[in-house]
Amino acid sequence: MTATTTTGTSTRSLLTAAVAATPVWAVVSLAQVLTRDGFDLTRHPLSALSTGSLGWIQIANFLLVGALFIAGAAGLRQALAGTPGGTWAPRLVRIVGLGMVAAGVFVMDPADGFPVGTPAGMPATMTWHSILHMVAGSVAFISLIAACFVLGRHHTRTGARANAIASRLAGAALIVGWGWAMTGGKAGSLTLAIGVTTAMAWVSWTAARLRRAA
Repeated sequence: MTATTTTGTSTRSLLTAAVAATPVWAVVSLAQVLTRDGFDLTRHPLSALSTGSLGWIQIANFLLVGALFIAGAAGLRQALAGTPGGTWAPRLVRIVGLGMVAAGVFVMDPADGFPVGTPAGMPATMTWHSILHMVAGSVAFISLIAACFVLGRHHTRTGARANAIASRLAGAALIVGWGWAMTGGKAGSLTLAIGVTTAMAWVSWTAARLRRAA
């Protein structure tokens, strides 16, 4: 086996991690949304699934998907080397992964009736680990938005106009969803989940495209 072939196989394996990240996140999260008693996606963020007796499932989801993005970032670095955005897109995706791992380690507080038995409304004060969860989530969201726009620049410079537009739209979806949730908009948790998943899916789709070309 030549060195080039070995490198290509390694790159494809790392990119596969990024490809798998979004489906794993979506499937595990959606399964819990549909089965956890008292959970309402229009009121509760997906992070709330980390609380309660079954919270370990979403914690594991955060840790696994974060690790997949960290590995995938290494594949993106190899696949995008020497191209526009080839330096910052992988770095930003790696930060997304680290942010998700941190969000899994530092769990948010029970709130607004979930898990079942929790008083309605938000807690009067937040614990230190809930604050760190919010910080980790914010870092991951900002990095994910930036990664989508950097990938948009990459596609623009390489002449893939449709992909450039789609990449920027994915980043914009997260901006809108997150902004709506932060301003207390109706069903804000749902719009945030849609925005995050859309932006994550774009990174995974980009990794899949690069994997085919590797």
